[in-house]
Amino acid sequence: MAWFKKHKEQKSEKKVKIPEGLWVKCDNCKEIIYKKEIEKNLHVCPKCDYHFRISLLERIGYLVDSGSFTSIDDDLCSNDPLKFNDTMPYAKRLESNREKSGMNDAALYGTATIDSRPVCLAGIDFSFMGGSMGSVVGEKIARAAELAAEKNMPLITMSSSGGARMQEGMFSLMQMAKVSAAIGRLKDSGCLYISILSDPTFGGVTASFAMLGDIIIAEPKSLVGFAGPRVIEQTIKQQLPDDFQRAEFLLEHGMIDFIASRKDMKNTVYKLISHFMPEPVES
Repeated sequence: MAWFKKHKEQKSEKKVKIPEGLWVKCDNCKEIIYKKEIEKNLHVCPKCDYHFRISLLERIGYLVDSGSFTSIDDDLCSNDPLKFNDTMPYAKRLESNREKSGMNDAALYGTATIDSRPVCLAGIDFSFMGGSMGSVVGEKIARAAELAAEKNMPLITMSSSGGARMQEGMFSLMQMAKVSAAIGRLKDSGCLYISILSDPTFGGVTASFAMLGDIIIAEPKSLVGFAGPRVIEQTIKQQLPDDFQRAEFLLEHGMIDFIASRKDMKNTVYKLISHFMPEPVES
């Protein structure tokens, strides 16, 4: 009965190891895309135009002239006035986020040029405690507005935040009034203020400087609001539209001025500055 037993030659299967991190799955269309293709396209999905979340430094790099950004007051750090402790002490959480992000807090501000036009720039990085606005974030936004008014430069803010920083309690909530007052003084000086919203922008940031721009621009499909849709549905006991709080919904209802893709943002901002705040002509 030996002929029933056929000895199959064992073929050695070569396993091809694919390095991790080469492919990215789009959160919108679910397509698998080569990571370098995404990076080349400014972290925008080439299939559906979905704008991936990026760091603040990457965002600044896409908006201003290469190497022109000069950061100011990088040494400002939050302290722990309330000695707050949730799953870990606030001081330890700050230390962890500083090590992870390489930033002392969630905001940066400074000066730069856009097509050689001087501007004052401020922004929030979502990767640092969800871009929450504590005392340092509020102080930097206020100082940016004051600097823009002093130098007679347009101010551009880039928001990506979950809202106020609960670990600082009232100190955090007071930043809404402080930055709003600083923006008011900037407008009194006649300087242009452009607010750029990205996914996500919520809470106290939306309720203050992010929605006070002379011109408010949002990236496509960005989520922007005060409270999240789940909280709103539970409160009003109604089903919300599928596109609720998306940039397109806000534009349709007059909450923002227009939507600009990431690749067009620099040119768009430059045209707005040139139109609304032209440089004086030398005689």
